[in-house]
Amino acid sequence: MASANTSVSDDNFSCSICLDLKAVKSCLECFMSFCQTHLEPHQRVAVLKKHRLVEPMDRLEDRMCKKHDRLLELFCQTEQAFRSLKEPPPTRDWTTVEVRPPSYVGTLRRSLDQLEETLNMEMKKLRDAELKRVQQYEVDVTLDPDTAHPCLILSEDGKQVHDGDEEKELPDNPERFKECLYVLTRQSFSSGRFYFDVQVKDKAGWCLGVARESIDRNGEIIETPETGYWTLYYDEDELVFNDAPDVRLPLRAELQKVGVFVDFDEGLVSFYDVEARVHIYSATGCTFN
Repeated sequence: MASANTSVSDDNFSCSICLDLKAVKSCLECFMSFCQTHLEPHQRVAVLKKHRLVEPMDRLEDRMCKKHDRLLELFCQTEQAFRSLKEPPPTRDWTTVEVRPPSYVGTLRRSLDQLEETLNMEMKKLRDAELKRVQQYEVDVTLDPDTAHPCLILSEDGKQVHDGDEEKELPDNPERFKECLYVLTRQSFSSGRFYFDVQVKDKAGWCLGVARESIDRNGEIIETPETGYWTLYYDEDELVFNDAPDVRLPLRAELQKVGVFVDFDEGLVSFYDVEARVHIYSATGCTFN
């Protein structure tokens, strides 16, 4: 028996995931090659750390022993592993033969499923960490009746609002919205970071977000960041970030609670699906002054 070198390296091997970066290792369990970035889970996750890594190699499946379902390590010079070319191949009726995929295909599928599950778990941890990070800046806000459109009805504690369908007789103060059914909070912010969330469960439509204090409250309002509005709009069949043009966002399961995070220094407004712990949208480069 003579040993054969199975760890042949080639600088042109690419990562099996991103395709455009050079592979630094190949995994004999996943049957994939990884660049330094996509190799990271194999160096950190306990299950993946048990996988056998070798120098990058091409066509891993072709290097597997079909009988033993493992990488070829030895080569028999006497038997060659092939029949003599002088011997004619035996004839056989192949109509009754059941063709099954090589055993390593099942191994590859299991490894990929395991890798996908691990990556999903890691992504969930990152989403949870991001939401916890912004929630540490949570502030207590209440709605300001002096700014509420006459059709809106506010609860006594200033925590709830709904459309009363008809206008009430209210003092005509300059802070009040005259045309659009909006209301601002009593609290305003001019620096740092802050976060609040809004219950929208079972609502057929809503609009929420942040606005400059200097916005026009008398005429028709066009909601865009340029006019001082960073708002998310929802009705029964669409979710939109109001801009010019509007940014239409994918609808997931019914939203129950929306979180809003503002970072003055970064010029950032972000929206989150709190229950699903999923980032919805971020507006960047914002000017709040």
